[in-house]
Amino acid sequence: MDAYLDGELDDLAEDDEYEDEPDGEETREVEGLAFDHGDRRSPAGDAEARTLLLDGELDLEGRLLDASNVTLIGAIRTPELAGECVYKPVRGERPLWDFPDGTLAGREISAYLVSEATGWRVVPPTVLRDGPFGPGMVQLWQHADPTVEMTTFVRRDHPALRRMAVFDAVVNNADRKGGHMIPMADGHVYGVDHGICFSPDPKLRTLLWRWAGKPLTDEALGVLERLQDQLRDDLGEQLHEHLTRTEVRRTQQRVADLLRSRRHPEPSGDWPALPWPPF
Repeated sequence: MDAYLDGELDDLAEDDEYEDEPDGEETREVEGLAFDHGDRRSPAGDAEARTLLLDGELDLEGRLLDASNVTLIGAIRTPELAGECVYKPVRGERPLWDFPDGTLAGREISAYLVSEATGWRVVPPTVLRDGPFGPGMVQLWQHADPTVEMTTFVRRDHPALRRMAVFDAVVNNADRKGGHMIPMADGHVYGVDHGICFSPDPKLRTLLWRWAGKPLTDEALGVLERLQDQLRDDLGEQLHEHLTRTEVRRTQQRVADLLRSRRHPEPSGDWPALPWPPF
């Protein structure tokens, strides 16, 4: 697989005709892959998950063929810990007309940093590290609850989805599709695929418009107030490692705008409100 993927990565990096509207959607179900982790245990909490992601050895098993960028899946293991992960090498990022080349992994990391700052844990544990095909984003794989019907779920007035809608407004998520929401068996809901976030231009495109124009919850307002302070301090400095100064300033401005209006944003009319395909 390594030699084949080396050629694939080079081809994708040189594909100047790619547009950011893929015909298909990434398939998140991992079929036919059996991971033998031996006596290793799953990480207990996000701190151990980050240790696993940063220090673990990657054993790649396959590729999500319908993903718009090279997305590899496999096992990641330390002597004590083990799990499954997604690895998106920077070399496999296809050019986009409205985002600088080679920045998608950094945007995924930035989304994780904002997620952690909110305390909502929207984004699964995510790191930027070296891998078999060079630097890239590595994220702990989340196994969705198979009993959840997503076309119904995304229409629910679910507190986790409402938090995700606020998070997406902060990071300016241009691609919140149904397949990018991962409802877990314990009720938690993760969001994934944040490579096209943080544009300085308004690009919010999501299925989560249920609360458009409605007042933000007291919880959300409290989180946004704390986030505003964090963006002026350590969080802002962390984001500067992956985003431009303009992009960080616009993130600060989006938080300020939400606090000023105290309402969920509404579609602007200047940009498609829904992602395509939606699922």
